Amino acid sequence: MPTKIEKDSATGRMTTGHEWDGIKELNTPLPKWWLYTFYVCILFAVVYSVLYPSWPSLSGHTGGVLGWTQREELAARLAEEKSRLQPVVAKIEATPIDEIRNSPDLMNYVQAAGRVAFADNCAACHGAGGAGTVGFPTLADDDWIWGGKPDQILQTVMFGIRNTNPESRVSDMPRFGVDQILDAQQIDDVAEHVLSLSGAATDPAAAERGTQLYADNCSVCHGEKGEGIPDMGAPRLNDGIWLYGGDKATVVETITYARRGSMPAWSERLDPATVKILAAYVHALGGGQ
Repeated sequence: MPTKIEKDSATGRMTTGHEWDGIKELNTPLPKWWLYTFYVCILFAVVYSVLYPSWPSLSGHTGGVLGWTQREELAARLAEEKSRLQPVVAKIEATPIDEIRNSPDLMNYVQAAGRVAFADNCAACHGAGGAGTVGFPTLADDDWIWGGKPDQILQTVMFGIRNTNPESRVSDMPRFGVDQILDAQQIDDVAEHVLSLSGAATDPAAAERGTQLYADNCSVCHGEKGEGIPDMGAPRLNDGIWLYGGDKATVVETITYARRGSMPAWSERLDPATVKILAAYVHALGGGQ
């Protein structure tokens, strides 16, 4: 509680007149160097707020006497960098994608720019370096659903898969179980046959029963021996590489409910040069044909 201001007998300093539980507060002034530093900081803040954008307003903010903003500086630097790289970008746009890999200079740029574009737009689904994950194919192997040639990859990147773009790649696997095309036992037999194509069957008798069912219902898209048909977006089934999993339960689930993953049409989001760079970069990851 407040008390009278008095001189402290132990230190010889005056008190502030405040006391808590018998403890009195000494009136110890701040060091002069601290005060001067504090005043300089206040002065600096005032000068800064006059020179640079600082105070908000109903329509934006004050522009500052110098008229400088970090955003405008960044935009200028990006424009300068874009102008510097424009000759290379223009050459990439003019070069057929099949021929880009024949130019070391263009491929050096593709590797650098493609790595950034891939990380920004593709890695969230396909993983860093195209490693892939469940439901999102690996791009670093030689197993391609829609084909791994440069022009095929470019079309996939440009128009995507199963989206609203009229040029989108589309393939719809029947829901053999949901739509009652096959019963549970037949689906089990087909699953065993599919697994047998890559040497993973667990029931040879069921796999044998599934042979004709596979020929009647699956081979038109996936091929007689499960070799896949890229033009139809039907993946290979005889190589042991699985998009959703190669255990029997997952294969049965795929046959029963089908799989209809989607990919955006990147031509609607990125400029043509970036799309081509991405396609060339994906092809160069190691799995391109």
